[in-house]
Amino acid sequence: MIIVSSCLAGIKCRYDGHHNLVPEIRELVLSGKAIPLCPEELGGLPTPRIPCEIVKVENQLKVMTKEQTDYSKHFLMGAQKVADIARTLDCKLAILKANSPSCEYGTVYDGRFTEKKIKGNGLTAEQLLKQGVEIKNESNFKL
Repeated sequence: MIIVSSCLAGIKCRYDGHHNLVPEIRELVLSGKAIPLCPEELGGLPTPRIPCEIVKVENQLKVMTKEQTDYSKHFLMGAQKVADIARTLDCKLAILKANSPSCEYGTVYDGRFTEKKIKGNGLTAEQLLKQGVEIKNESNFKL
């Protein structure tokens, strides 16, 4: 089983209430080869929601809004739920949305809301990596 970010399957769960449909990814879901998950919704956040970025606060990574509201517990809870589902399904591959504080792999926004990116992973991507799940995104997932 493959885990995919729900927004890539056409589900309107992005922070702005839209989706990022990739038809090939939706087909994986419809054919039963993939399961769509949104870590942010699983963590209890609504759609739409305020944009967040990963920031370093006193040597600790947190997920915050531009106004410094801390949503770390929601992002961590969602990441853990996705990791638990991946373990239960013996998932070896996840196709996650680039540029997301949950799903990004390799680079993340720098936490200053300037669109500058730095090396790092979203919270869900990091959890899945620790379990040995291979991470792809909508640009490099071709199976």
